[in-house]
Amino acid sequence: MITVFDYLDYREFLRDYYKDKKKESYFFSYRFIGSRVGMDSSYIIKVMQGTLHIAINKITKFIHLLELSETEAEYFEALVHFCRAKTERQRKVYFEKLFSMSTIKSQQLEANKYEFFQKWYYSAVWSIINCKPFDGDFRKLAKRCLPAITVWDAKRAVRLLKKLGLIIKNSDGLYHTTNLNLTTGTKWRSKAVEVYQREITTLATESIDRCDKKERDLSTITLSVDLKAMPEIQEHIRQFRSSLIKLVNSYGGTDRVYQLNVQLFPLSTDLREKQ
Repeated sequence: MITVFDYLDYREFLRDYYKDKKKESYFFSYRFIGSRVGMDSSYIIKVMQGTLHIAINKITKFIHLLELSETEAEYFEALVHFCRAKTERQRKVYFEKLFSMSTIKSQQLEANKYEFFQKWYYSAVWSIINCKPFDGDFRKLAKRCLPAITVWDAKRAVRLLKKLGLIIKNSDGLYHTTNLNLTTGTKWRSKAVEVYQREITTLATESIDRCDKKERDLSTITLSVDLKAMPEIQEHIRQFRSSLIKLVNSYGGTDRVYQLNVQLFPLSTDLREKQ
């Protein structure tokens, strides 16, 4: 049985709900849904396909149609707002509300692990401490980040890393990294890291002016791709990342923290003729 709490896109939930109801009743149709919520059936189809959104003033009607409980209704409403959000601030607000209510959270992702992906410098500080054990000098730690962060940010990062068990204070009085790694559920990971990815992409752009050319490597390539090749392309990227990690780990020491972004995204719509 499907539950709305397992979804991060209300349209995906509606599709699965429709399939389930269709199995139970042959008469359950897009036209039936449209008559219940006051929308044209062709519009309902486009919502299900993910190309359109339901209007805010239709949320209550959908809640009645879906026969949701009070808690389910609250989650569904937040889900619609999350998917419709136009700014990063709005998306973050509704994502955090969804996260606090979701059943997925308790199974796969703790709240402080989600927090790790909300600031780019959390992973940077983690990696810096992996290179140079932290002696408690937050001012020096803050300056080691590029761009430099505030002392307050450095303290916040260390506090979070300690809470996650990613760093620990040894007998030498210094903080060292542990062998723990962060793991998250697939759906929540993809959403949680969106803020992080946007920040990192911005830093990559700024590095053109911030860093000397010999300290960076930014390259671009535009490809004409057969969509059937996408899985193989993605597998090549995955293998490249893995081989690069092995290469870095094969060296004895670490001198600096780098960020690698491998970016592949479309620059055109689907050019295949529609049948």
